Amino acid sequence: MMPLSVALGMAGVGAINLSQVQWYLLLGTAIAVIGMVRMLLTRDLVARLIALNVTGIGSLMLILALAARTAESGDAAGAGDGTDPVLSALVITGLVITVAFTGLGAVLIRRIEGAQDVEGPADTKDAGDSGHSNGSKDAEAEE
Repeated sequence: MMPLSVALGMAGVGAINLSQVQWYLLLGTAIAVIGMVRMLLTRDLVARLIALNVTGIGSLMLILALAARTAESGDAAGAGDGTDPVLSALVITGLVITVAFTGLGAVLIRRIEGAQDVEGPADTKDAGDSGHSNGSKDAEAEE
């Protein structure tokens, strides 16, 4: 396999020769670290959810690179063709779980921010109003 720096035309003095697997390991680590730092430094819940997704994608990229590395280190008889199917299945399962938890997180964020919006104006309303949207129907029923 040709090193990535040679394939990109960067083979010169001081160039680092990375294989494709090493490149994906480095890129997956960088993406995971960037997502983790963003998740720790922001207060916005939607930005945290997106940063959590970025961290998850970085970790899935690491698993995929490890799957390719195990295939690359196979024996000379050709038993190492392709990627490790177990790790590939884990990545696919991780993507499905990521989509499900992103939806769940978006619903929870919407409810949390909706509850904070209701609490703010509730202090200025009179005590008889419960803050429900069907208050006009209750008033019509009393008449």
